[in-house]
Amino acid sequence: MGEVNLLHRYPRAKRNVAARHVEQKQNSQIARSFGKEYFDGAREQGYGGYKYDGRWVPIAEDIIAHWGLKPGDRVLDIGCAKGFLVKDLMTVCPGLEVFGVDISDYAVRNCEPEVVGRLHVGSCENMPFPDNSFDAAISINAIHNLDHEGCVRALREMARVSSKNNYIQVDSYRTEEEKENMEKWILTAVTAYDPDGWRRLFSEAGYDGDYYWTITE
Repeated sequence: MGEVNLLHRYPRAKRNVAARHVEQKQNSQIARSFGKEYFDGAREQGYGGYKYDGRWVPIAEDIIAHWGLKPGDRVLDIGCAKGFLVKDLMTVCPGLEVFGVDISDYAVRNCEPEVVGRLHVGSCENMPFPDNSFDAAISINAIHNLDHEGCVRALREMARVSSKNNYIQVDSYRTEEEKENMEKWILTAVTAYDPDGWRRLFSEAGYDGDYYWTITE
């Protein structure tokens, strides 16, 4: 298990934390439905329009290089949304077998054309895949939407379907200022710890894969 930032080439977003903090409770309730409003509604309620723009291509390149993935290997994106990373992993490495699972029926129904039939609607706590059916699994900013016990179950489920290579990224904070920004910005996360808190949760779950943090600045 190691701390590695596989998203270091992901573009930094410009966030208006103060604007989202207004009516945050109501916006959070809407966002947690993970429907059209969250993906393609107002920015205060989620992404403000979740459109493909190629920004996941360099992340796909780094994921493939990190594990030495090759055509024929099977990869799962847990919390895949509309399948942007699934699409780019297959583009960067033709022949790579990539699939996704997401809680949002809306996201899966509005996925990229290239990944139709590869995405499944389901919870990361109970995924519809056999044991050891993937060579690698990735979960970026997804499991923290569960409570503590749900996070533990999701990590164990991740290890069940992919016992070889795993990567998890979750909301976290290192300072009180970062914690305050996170609490004002984040709409869907239920569980958020500092890095030491997350490491304790990883240990509780028996998670031995790679990991990193999403920090709201």
